[in-house]
Amino acid sequence: MSIGDDQVPTLRGVHHVALIVSDYARSRHFYTELLGCRIVAEHYRAERDSHKLDLALPDGTQLELFSFPDPPPRPTRPEACGLRHLAFRVDDVEAWQRRLHGAGIAPEAIRVDEYTGRRFVFFADPDGLPLELYELPVGS
Repeated sequence: MSIGDDQVPTLRGVHHVALIVSDYARSRHFYTELLGCRIVAEHYRAERDSHKLDLALPDGTQLELFSFPDPPPRPTRPEACGLRHLAFRVDDVEAWQRRLHGAGIAPEAIRVDEYTGRRFVFFADPDGLPLELYELPVGS
């Protein structure tokens, strides 16, 4: 597209979300074994003493996990400027809530979105990043 074209470029979706983690092995287990993300690629960057793990969700969206030595903590939760939380679309919030409880993770109570009527629940990843499970059953 060149300047002066009448068409406006369109965003087609989210390609990836990048997360910095404090404990690579713990977060790798959390996102792959508990949440079920598929590993696309995994690299260790010796010059940065950093791991990079590319993960995929069933819809093609990717998560990138980075580890760095001594990353600073998140300023506040969740009202700091920047990413407030990361939300995943799920078919059954209650089933996920049971899975999280079974893994020793304490999700908040299930709530209902006042605007859409959809159910959702918040919990935290191993570094305290707020994650949300938002119920959109198949066909929704």
